[in-house]
Amino acid sequence: MVGDRRRDGCKNVNRRTKRNPPTTQRREAAPAEVQIRLARPEDATIVATVLHKSFVEFEPLYTRQGFAATTPDAAQVLARMREGPVWLAFRNAEVLGTVAAVLKGDSAYIRGMAVLPAARHLRVGTRLLEHVERWASHEGCQRLLLSTTPFLDGAIRLYENFGFRRAEEGTDDLFGTPLFTMEKDLHQVK
Repeated sequence: MVGDRRRDGCKNVNRRTKRNPPTTQRREAAPAEVQIRLARPEDATIVATVLHKSFVEFEPLYTRQGFAATTPDAAQVLARMREGPVWLAFRNAEVLGTVAAVLKGDSAYIRGMAVLPAARHLRVGTRLLEHVERWASHEGCQRLLLSTTPFLDGAIRLYENFGFRRAEEGTDDLFGTPLFTMEKDLHQVK
C-alpha cells in the first residue's frame, strides 16, 4: 500500500515509479535500420569521400602510393564500378560505409570496404559483408577473398568474426605497405 511504512521506516510512496515507470513516459524510437544499395555513377564522389574519411587516421602507416590505392578518387571509383558492383550503406539519408567486389574466377574479391569512424559501432561492416556474401553466393562463387594490412586490427577482427582466415596465397605488399590475403569458403555457409 502506498504510504505504508516498510520495516526500515521508509515509505513506499515512489517505489512503483522508480521500478515500473508509467506507460505515459516517452520512449525513444528504435534507431533506423542500416540499408544497403548499389552505388550509381553519380555516387562516385561519395564513395571516394567515405574511403578517404575512413582511412585517413591510418595514413601515416601506409606508403604514399599504398594510401592512394586504398583511397581512390571519384574517377577511379567509376572505373571500379565498371569492373564490379559497389554498394553504399546508409541509415536515413546518411551514408555510413561502402564496399566493392569483383569476380575473380570462382571467387569474389572484396575491395574498398570502409565504414566511417562515427558509424563503426552500428554493425555496418557486418551488414556490408553479409550483403557481399549473398551476392557472391548468387553469382556461384566458391569463396570470398580480401586483402588487408596488419595494422587494421578492428577490420581484421571483423573479418575473423565473419569467418575469414589468412590465406597462403595472395599479395604481401601494396606499393610498400604490408598486406595479407584472407579468405572465406562459401561451401561452409548455409
